[in-house]
Amino acid sequence: MDLAPTTLDRIARGKRATITRVHWEDLAPEEAKRLRALGLDVGARVAVAHRGVFGTSDPIALMVGRMTIAVRKVHASAMEVDPS
Repeated sequence: MDLAPTTLDRIARGKRATITRVHWEDLAPEEAKRLRALGLDVGARVAVAHRGVFGTSDPIALMVGRMTIAVRKVHASAMEVDPS
């Protein structure tokens, strides 16, 4: 049984999740500030809208409310989620 938390970069396209923890220490301070300003923090409900072009996984387009936000995979991997 895998008890490791799931991170946002592992959520499939079209799926929803709730952010349960953000490893802010893994991000540059200015990046963390921008992500918080965009509403990406604990408790936010997100959905993966698209992934990068030509089969890459960078960037990832997220739906947060009625907004679409593009984040890098490194940002998404710093966010633990509950995929429900």
